[in-house]
Amino acid sequence: MKTGILLTALLVATAFLNPVFAGDTPKVYEILNLDFPGFEKVKQHVENKDYTKAQEALLDYYRQRTSIKHPDVNREDKQKMKGKRLDESTLEKANNGLKHHFFVHKGYGYFDFGDTINWQYWPVKDNEIRWQLNRMYWWIPMGEAYWSTGDEKYAKEWVWQMRDWIKDNPRGLSKENDRFAWRPLETARRVQDQTNLFNYFIDSPNFTADFLVEFLVNYYVHAECIRQNYSERGNHLLFEAQRLIYAGGFFPEFINAGTWRKEGIDILNTEIEKQVYADGMQYELSLNYHIAAINIFLKALYMAQLCNMEDEFPKSYSACIENMIIAIANASFPDYTYPMFSDAKRVSDGSMQKNYQSWLKVFPDNEVIRYFATKGKNGNAPGHLSKGLTNSGIYTFRNGWKKDATVLILKASPPAFWHSQPDNGTFELWVKGRNFMPDAGCYVYSGDDEIMKLRNWYRQTKVHQTLTLNNENINVDAHQIRWSVSPDLDELKYSNPSYDNLDHERNVFFVDQSFFVLVDKAIGKGTGQVDLHYQLIEGNANVNAKAKSIATTFDDGNNVIIRCFGPKTMELIEEEGKVSYSYRKEIERPAVAFRQPKPDGKTVKFITVICPFDGQKAPEIKAAFITSKDNKEQVELVVNGKKHLLDI
Repeated sequence: MKTGILLTALLVATAFLNPVFAGDTPKVYEILNLDFPGFEKVKQHVENKDYTKAQEALLDYYRQRTSIKHPDVNREDKQKMKGKRLDESTLEKANNGLKHHFFVHKGYGYFDFGDTINWQYWPVKDNEIRWQLNRMYWWIPMGEAYWSTGDEKYAKEWVWQMRDWIKDNPRGLSKENDRFAWRPLETARRVQDQTNLFNYFIDSPNFTADFLVEFLVNYYVHAECIRQNYSERGNHLLFEAQRLIYAGGFFPEFINAGTWRKEGIDILNTEIEKQVYADGMQYELSLNYHIAAINIFLKALYMAQLCNMEDEFPKSYSACIENMIIAIANASFPDYTYPMFSDAKRVSDGSMQKNYQSWLKVFPDNEVIRYFATKGKNGNAPGHLSKGLTNSGIYTFRNGWKKDATVLILKASPPAFWHSQPDNGTFELWVKGRNFMPDAGCYVYSGDDEIMKLRNWYRQTKVHQTLTLNNENINVDAHQIRWSVSPDLDELKYSNPSYDNLDHERNVFFVDQSFFVLVDKAIGKGTGQVDLHYQLIEGNANVNAKAKSIATTFDDGNNVIIRCFGPKTMELIEEEGKVSYSYRKEIERPAVAFRQPKPDGKTVKFITVICPFDGQKAPEIKAAFITSKDNKEQVELVVNGKKHLLDI
């Protein structure tokens, strides 16, 4: 027995667990249920204190084990992958991983961590680099490459890297290293991924009996670490619970496997009620995390099915997931993308279609999910157009489900937290296949002062489609006043307490299912500079300071004009505009503010008309506030010669 290597693994465990190991003899068998079916030989050798033979019997058991099914990777799939051509990205990650050029984050690509691997290397002071290094994104590609090629170099290197990580990253090495290597989210990611890796490599001659013991000790340490350090709330807690279910389901031989499964299921049953609004939206209000939550809940359900524990989830659990799927369908554009509110990033229609296809397997009778899974070839589109998710404050105005539709999706939400931005009132506008007014995005997550400066630029209220006072960030806690839908006019009215001394009230009208009118009011005692901000897609734009308008100038004739009407002293100001569709990538774009001084407590009011048009000549637009005969405030506007009256 390689006692030195084993002792290293055991020290990792004893560093922060109640002692399950004692003395110089490994007591790994104390964390395994030796009465588990198939462990008879292992138990016999342990009772005889012949630990070498016990290890060999343990390895033989796992290589012969066929009763445990994995949601994604099963050993019987190995033959199907033999000789299969891997995509270039997967093979690149695997082969670079052999050289210790690790893919740690798609925003940065590869970094060289040295011949001996410096697991604490931090080339750019972005926290995500350290965190995601400890997710080992290149390990599963190495497993796939091993199955595809049969080349033992992948298995040999993975075993070496696994042992090296265990040796160099004991919990308690330092406060900083614990923060990155042992954050519960990363620990849980490894708990999930190592079930895949176990299946990829268990049959390799490099996966020795000694290494199996190290692997199991390390795995047990990971699962118990999650239990001792659950995140307080949010998607992190969901990930941790789901992956603990994976641990208990894939390794039922551990003495605490039943506890892991039960705790994970109990957490998810509790959190699905806490974290999902009645309208189906996850409460962080960042739509990529909403989709992550759907997949977390479903992965847990699937693993529970494989463990014959599906009944531990009530029927309301799957009903809630189904409602979440319909919610994201309502909050998406015809190409399956969705607004980059908060920390969301642009997604591809292919990745979203795969999600719908996966979801359809769970909900085969849902014709709306079928519609999106088949890109409209089968199933049915939702039976409505515009839709308000009124609990979460995500409102969609639309005139169709096809790519030639006009769709505006707006956020006027209750408070959220970390991933949420101070952006109530912001929206994205899609017209005939083009997203004309994308949200700013997030660019980067967290790190040192320089990184946070980059992040905070994108979090500013003033880089969103909404109203500010003195360009300061707003509070988020919108309250719906009115939401109505009809063939000729859809309307939203809400109020947001943007500042302690100023409320922002906004009406949004979708007129004749063709153009939009926004009425914005700055109400309260607050004084200073009121700005109404708008940003367009990257590209050229025609800014007309005199007419108080900005219009796109696309050669294909699919264009939009934004024209604002306000006090006579209102100015149009060109602002810095940027959009980030993916991590650490940004593009300049046109941005303007309509600016009006507010010297006293009088309300400042704006009318904005956002009108799609064909060609290069924008429509004639006029708008003004009027008072009706019954003393109601209205907006009177004329667009292309047609007059409209809107009650505010």
